[in-house]
Amino acid sequence: MSTDIYLDYNGSAPLDPRVLEAMAPVLRDSVGNASSVHRFGRAQAARVDLAREQVSRLVGAAATSHVIFTAGATEANNLALQGLVSDVSPERSRILVSAVEHASVMATADWLAQNGRAKVDIVPVTSDGCVDLAALDEMLGQDVLLVSVMAANSETGVINDLPAIGECVADSGAFFHSDATQIVGRLPFDMASAGVDAASISGHKICGPTGVGALIVTKAMSHQLRPLLLGGGHERGRRSGSLNVSGIVGFGAASEIAADEQSSEAIRVSGLRDALVSKLVHGLDGVSQNGSVSRRLPNTASVRFVGADGDAVMTNMESVAVSSGSACSAGALGPSPVLLAMGVDRAAAEESLRFSLGRFTTAGEIEEAADRTIRAVERVRFLNGSP
Repeated sequence: MSTDIYLDYNGSAPLDPRVLEAMAPVLRDSVGNASSVHRFGRAQAARVDLAREQVSRLVGAAATSHVIFTAGATEANNLALQGLVSDVSPERSRILVSAVEHASVMATADWLAQNGRAKVDIVPVTSDGCVDLAALDEMLGQDVLLVSVMAANSETGVINDLPAIGECVADSGAFFHSDATQIVGRLPFDMASAGVDAASISGHKICGPTGVGALIVTKAMSHQLRPLLLGGGHERGRRSGSLNVSGIVGFGAASEIAADEQSSEAIRVSGLRDALVSKLVHGLDGVSQNGSVSRRLPNTASVRFVGADGDAVMTNMESVAVSSGSACSAGALGPSPVLLAMGVDRAAAEESLRFSLGRFTTAGEIEEAADRTIRAVERVRFLNGSP
């Protein structure tokens, strides 16, 4: 039986044993609500405070008080968009989102528009997957409240020029939100340098636990933000609910590890990624990559196999976990909306797969994964009658 090879880190990364080690004492021995004033509660609160420092360091936040813990990046994206428009003036009620945003941004923006909470416009992207800066500049105006552009795309790995976008947004007086889920822990990310007012991140994308994330905001945006969840006024009134202390501790540990190791890991993993693509290109005809190959995450490759449906290739691949799109769009019929927004035609989009590597990926796994992918593509092409 073939050994399993996991190349879907952009969907969810394996839990780092060091993170589990940090979480274990909290799960096993700790008790108390972090909001309680007795010593048990204070001990839990101290653990949360440490995690805030670790998360702050990962994104270059100005203060730990700007970290709002959530159940993940999806909630953080919802809080950034919905929380900002809750008390908005009619004169500044337009939201701009890029055409390749995560479903949690696109669906939230669509809900706001359908319910008359905001006017939403979609910013196009270029053929290489980057936000069209000229188009964005034309769309900006004094009526724009918020611009939401992801730092790096989960499907193609393409990285947007956040400082340039942030400068345009700041000149218009709008707030700038970025879903930074995929870039943090893989490449340096600094909110101030990027001109970002709010960043969404998630624990399980950086080898931390699932079900915990954060929205990190500037002081100015924090004053405008209204909570989605009401109750005890936790997180300085911005997100009610008893804190998931063990998950937050794990998230903090994962953030610290990622901050310390991201530079060396980027070099190692990009080498493995390039070796994988090289072997696929040399082993098969009709192989190409989607999106910019010079502005992308070090761990990601979106690869098209001409004449072989991506889902069929995955079905015929021996125990290799890859993806045909965003994990949060899994099960959706049709080709990737991200690739279509880039101008990739429907047939090409359906022939594409995402390979995303990570901390525990080895050279041996890459060699074997390439062989299995080649065999799967050849089989699908044979069954289709493709040359």
